[in-house]
Amino acid sequence: MEKIVECIPNFSEGRNQARLDQILAEIKSAGVELLDQEKDADHNRAVVTFVGEPEAVLEAAFRGIKKASELIDLTKHKGEHPRMGATDVVPFVPISNVTTRECVELAKRLGKRVAEELKIPVYLYEAAATRPDRQNLAAIRKGEFEGLRDEIETNPERRPDFGEPKLHPTAGATVIGARFPLIAFNINLNTTDVSIAQKIAKAIRFGSGGYRYTKSLGFMLKEENRAQISCNMTDYTKTPLHRVFETVKREAERYGISIKESEIVGLVPEKALIDTAIYYLQLDRFTEDQILEYKLHGKGSKQSIMDFLHVLALARPTPGGGSVAALEAALGTALLSMVTGITVNKTKDEELLDFHGFLKLTTYEFYKFINKDKSAFDQVLVAFKLPDETDKDKEDKQIAVQNAYKHAAQVPFEVCKKILFVYPYAKTLAQKGLKNAISDVGVALYSLHSAFMAARVNVLINLSSITDAVFNESIKTELDSLRKQEGNLYENIENIFLTKL
Repeated sequence: MEKIVECIPNFSEGRNQARLDQILAEIKSAGVELLDQEKDADHNRAVVTFVGEPEAVLEAAFRGIKKASELIDLTKHKGEHPRMGATDVVPFVPISNVTTRECVELAKRLGKRVAEELKIPVYLYEAAATRPDRQNLAAIRKGEFEGLRDEIETNPERRPDFGEPKLHPTAGATVIGARFPLIAFNINLNTTDVSIAQKIAKAIRFGSGGYRYTKSLGFMLKEENRAQISCNMTDYTKTPLHRVFETVKREAERYGISIKESEIVGLVPEKALIDTAIYYLQLDRFTEDQILEYKLHGKGSKQSIMDFLHVLALARPTPGGGSVAALEAALGTALLSMVTGITVNKTKDEELLDFHGFLKLTTYEFYKFINKDKSAFDQVLVAFKLPDETDKDKEDKQIAVQNAYKHAAQVPFEVCKKILFVYPYAKTLAQKGLKNAISDVGVALYSLHSAFMAARVNVLINLSSITDAVFNESIKTELDSLRKQEGNLYENIENIFLTKL
C-alpha cells in the first residue's frame, strides 16, 4: 500500500508572496502534493503543508530549504514569531503506512544533507531528538538567530546535531524532526495590551504549569492592533482545543476583556474539530457514523460485528488472524474508554479526564487495522498472481512478493507496538477505576494481551516467508523486546486488578 508522509516546513517569510511562490515551486517540482500554505505578515512567517511518498517528501523538503536559503536573509528579518532559520523548522508526520521511526530516519537523512550541501547547521527535535532537552523546539530556539549566532560557537551545549558549530550567515540554522500531528491554534483578544496575552499564554502553556500538550506565547498583531495568544497543540487527543479555549476565555475575563476570534493555521485533523463540536453542543450520544459526508464518500460504511464475523467464517484467506488481533485490541481499548467515562462521571478525576480522547482515537485506529491487515495480505495474493513467463517476470514477481510479505509483517507489528501505548492507561484504571468496573478493566487487559500475542504470531508467520535476513533480524529483535515489555506490563496490571477484584 502507498506510504504517505506529511511535511510542514515553517519559512521565515510572511510578507513577500513572490518569494514564497519560488519556494513552493521548488517543493512541488519534487512530485509531492501541496495541500496548504498560510502566511502571516505580523509573524513574518509562512507555514506550508505537503504530502507524498517518503523519498519525494524528503527531496521536496530539501529543495524548499535550499531555495529559502537563497531568498531569505535573517540579518534583515523582523517579525513577532521566534525564529532561528530561513527555514525555521521542518517536521515530518506519519500519515499512512509509515511509522514515526521511519519519519525519524527521514529527519536524520535530511539533516545530514542540509548540513553537508547547504552548510546550514541542523538540530533534531521531538521524536528525532538526540537529547531529552532538545525534544522541545523552544529550548533549541532560545535566543533566536541573533542569540544563537554567538553562542553556537562558544557553548558546547549549543552544538548542532549536523554541521559545524557556526550559523549560516543569512539562513541561520534549521530544526528538523518527526512528531504527532500538531495544530497551530491562535486566539485573538479584544485588547491592545500584549502583556495580558503574555500572562494568559503563561497560564496555559505546559512549561509554566499549564496544559501538558500546549505551547503558547503572547504577541502583538500590529496590522489588526490587537493582542494574540499563539498556541501549538502538540497532542490534541490529550489536550483538546476546547479546553484551552475555555481556559483562555476565563483568564481573559479576569482582565475585563474577551476573545474576539480564534483561528487555525494550516491543516487540522478532523477528529480535533469533531471532539470540539461534541463538547460545545453536548452531543454525548453522537457517533461519527452520523456525519453525512462520511456516508456519501464511503467513510461511514463500517461493517457491523455480525457482518465481519460472517465474512471471517467464509472459506477465504482474508480477513484472517491479523484482523482478529486488531479487533481484539479495539475491543479492549474501547472497554478502557468506557471505564474511564463512568469513573470520571463519579469521581471527577482530573487525570482520567485526559484519557478519553486518546482511548477513543486509539480504538478507532485499531479498528482501521482490521482492514489494513486484510488489504496487506490481499497484496501478497495479488503478487503471487503476477506473470512469471520470462526471467525478468520471475525477478519482478519475486520482488513484488517479498515487498508484499514485508508490508504484511509490518501491519501486525504496528498493532503490537500500539498496544504497549495503551497499557499505562490500563494500569492507571486498574488503580483508580470504579470498583464495580474493575472486571471490565480485567477483560480489557485480557483482550489487549490476546491481541498482542495474536498480532505477534502474524508477524512471525510473515517473516518465515521473507528472504531478507537483515529485515527479519531487525523485526525479530524489536519484537522480542516488545514481548518482554508486554509480559512485564501485563503481569503487573493483572496483579493490581486481581487484588482489587
